[in-house]
Amino acid sequence: MASIQTLTDSERRLLAGWAADCAQRVLPLFEAEAPDDDRVRDAVERTRAYARGESSAADEIRKRLVAVKAASAATSPAGAAAARAAAQASAVAHMGAHALGAAAYAAKAVSLAGRAGPDAVEAEVAWQLSRLTDEQRSVLRQLPSLGTDSSGPLGPGLLAGGVLGTVIRQIQDALNQ
Repeated sequence: MASIQTLTDSERRLLAGWAADCAQRVLPLFEAEAPDDDRVRDAVERTRAYARGESSAADEIRKRLVAVKAASAATSPAGAAAARAAAQASAVAHMGAHALGAAAYAAKAVSLAGRAGPDAVEAEVAWQLSRLTDEQRSVLRQLPSLGTDSSGPLGPGLLAGGVLGTVIRQIQDALNQ
């Protein structure tokens, strides 16, 4: 049986655009540290192409780890988190719940960059929520609450703790209000 976190292909394509927006917003944090490394930008562009129906889930699944590997080229935790935001966005083609991972890593990157002050995470989450369409909100509401379903990225693993978990919970709480 497929995980509820997978969603349908059309739902994943819908969320991919939002996930790409989240990752694109922090892309400069990575590119400032690795200006000649285009793997993270390419992951964001591929995510957008998938959202537009210009590539298949199978194509994107084969390439989804490229941005994860690019995180090692970052020279700061903020740059690495920005690369991971793009990696999560590109993984939406595989499992829709990764869209929340893209948002969470983007907010973490902003937090780690430390340039936006103490309310940076809240401001980033507010921006992310403002970018969601009603249809995207409806799809995200289908996902299980963070930490309650171990069949995907929203299980009790990496995304459930720290800033990542806090951001995903904030997003899920806002969607359910």
